[in-house]
Amino acid sequence: MTMTRRYHDPLDKKFIAGELCLDFANTVDWRASGAPVELLKTCEDLVTWGRRAGLVDMPTARRFFRESQKRPDDAAAVLKRAVTVREAIYGLALALLQLRRPSAKDLEIFNRELRIAFQHRKVVPGHQGLSWNWDSRNRDLEELLWPILRSAAELLTSERHARIRQCADDRGCGWLFLDTTKNHSRRWCAMEDCGNRAKARRHYQRIRAPKAKITED
Repeated sequence: MTMTRRYHDPLDKKFIAGELCLDFANTVDWRASGAPVELLKTCEDLVTWGRRAGLVDMPTARRFFRESQKRPDDAAAVLKRAVTVREAIYGLALALLQLRRPSAKDLEIFNRELRIAFQHRKVVPGHQGLSWNWDSRNRDLEELLWPILRSAAELLTSERHARIRQCADDRGCGWLFLDTTKNHSRRWCAMEDCGNRAKARRHYQRIRAPKAKITED
């Protein structure tokens, strides 16, 4: 079965998961199929995604682009870490969804990166008192991972993890999302994508069923 990308630009997509860490886990297209498509192929892809997720502003993104070109080995290392973190988050979320014990390896990777990220936490003045923020004076590429790790830690340890769902598309979409519907009925990553396809297929089957019965008779 041939898979086609759902968007002209695979990184220029809606953030449909309802949680930053799950949107990051979804940077693999057709994840549950036999032909997954990696969307973070370069460090520039990672920065582009971070910019569209609101993790950095445009000046910082441009600076990261320049840094990744000047220090390609360091950029490659950050990208490798990002993909490793992403897979650990996906594995932990899927384990909770499937009511099974999380992988020890996923937990080890996640906790190691979480410790690194939280070394950069600090309290700063806010509009209404004090709030948490990140100490990012060095403006290093790895800071893109910190808010993702925080998002994952907060989601996976909260009651909200019971609302994690995986797209029901039978082609193997595999994307995760947070079901915030009142009756917990959301099945698709996006209705205009996998949902519409399933709806069209059911409609076709309903139309075709009577014809098939007449032929058999």
